[in-house]
Amino acid sequence: MRQQTHKRGRFTNKTVAIVAALALGGGGAALVAANASAHGDKGGSGRHGTVAAKAGTIQCPDVGQKLSGVPAKARPEVDKNLAELDNQVAEAYRRMNQRQGSSDAVLSQLNDERSRTLHTIGSAMGGDGSRLRGMTDCRWQEVATAAGGGKGRFGRPPGGRQQGGNQQGGGQQGGEGANEVPGNAGGQAGNGPSQDDFVDITKVRPNVQQPPRAQENGSTGTFTTDCGVGDPALRNSDNVIVAPGVGNGAHHTHDYVGNDSNDAFADNRTFEQGGTSCANGDKSTYYWPVVRAQDGKDEADAGQLGGGQEGNVGTILTPKSSTIEFKGNPRSKVTAMPKFLRIITGDAKAFTGGDANANASWSCTGFEDRQLTDKYPLCPEGSSVTRTFDFQSCWDGKNTDSANHRDHVAFAAEDGSCPNGFRAIPQLVNTITYDVPANTPFAVDGFPEQLHKPITDHDDFINVMSDDLMNKAVDCINSGKQCG
Repeated sequence: MRQQTHKRGRFTNKTVAIVAALALGGGGAALVAANASAHGDKGGSGRHGTVAAKAGTIQCPDVGQKLSGVPAKARPEVDKNLAELDNQVAEAYRRMNQRQGSSDAVLSQLNDERSRTLHTIGSAMGGDGSRLRGMTDCRWQEVATAAGGGKGRFGRPPGGRQQGGNQQGGGQQGGEGANEVPGNAGGQAGNGPSQDDFVDITKVRPNVQQPPRAQENGSTGTFTTDCGVGDPALRNSDNVIVAPGVGNGAHHTHDYVGNDSNDAFADNRTFEQGGTSCANGDKSTYYWPVVRAQDGKDEADAGQLGGGQEGNVGTILTPKSSTIEFKGNPRSKVTAMPKFLRIITGDAKAFTGGDANANASWSCTGFEDRQLTDKYPLCPEGSSVTRTFDFQSCWDGKNTDSANHRDHVAFAAEDGSCPNGFRAIPQLVNTITYDVPANTPFAVDGFPEQLHKPITDHDDFINVMSDDLMNKAVDCINSGKQCG
């Protein structure tokens, strides 16, 4: 594990106060039905008190993750209507924020719209929609935040690289000035993140287990590709994997490296004809939600869908670096990925839908032995914020995608073994670093109802390597070399 060389000084009171302010009004659009109170008493030389907020968000069953066995001819219609379900939630969230009707009335209208759309999906799949029963009802999910909070909602790491998901150390504790909450918008909570979403990385215990020892037939090489950090001009709020043909299908903004032709209307031919930022000619597309500094400044998309209109606010941070590596399997040789294989790691809806598919992790340079799934790290001076995405490394040997975009790939077990019927492929590991301005909280873009929680981080990949390049990567990995 990397030696820790960075300064570990205490965070300033200003940093603590700014992070505490996130609990009330720091994230952009106000949430409806919010209750906030501040109690303080003066004693001794300092002030001690608590700031608590109760807010909420819309929780709906994630239909897309429940679908399997969708006929190929029905996929376009199903994908279009799944995107419409997301549009309906975003619009209901907007109506609640703008107080266009009571919460009950907005939810009732949402569920009526949802029921009709689910019926359309069922019909497209050749049924009456009965298999989608129980996925109609959306409800109001209360969210509580508190200054100096501790545990996050989720504690279990989802079979990824880190262990001990309930992060040690709790939330950052505030000293004098920590209860000064600027911008308290009438006592209403912001749309996230909250103070509870941050933790001082120096107070987190090491939680990364060593990888299993490679066996005789294992593949220990690494193939690295340099694709840069992304062109701001290519950012958009589409997602061609989950919402092909639907503009603003992600409801949040993505950074892109690799292929320069990725938007909602791209297809395999588009990707083959596109250019690339990768130095080795790799035309694959790699994309992830942008990270924004919660600095109160308007970004260029402040008035647009996918941006400020949907609660994604603040200055977009350009990554300092993006490392793209393909790794082997400790038990077996890897086989080539098929061209146009699509993989999503992490879950953009993990806050309301649960953490079964959450997989992204956060840390700081110099502290890579401490990985967080449900917290953002506060890094000491001289240390950069990191995001790491470990992709699924087992493939079913037949399909380049599946109805829920997950069933055709799987994570290897702790010993590296793949499920029955699956074979090992090169594992994509993407690590992104950011230099976050001093005393500035940050948050990942997300669907409006997800409250910018770190648990919702995710990454997307479509393989568009040429056969020659993919074979070169496989040979490198299987022979134990370090290439790229």
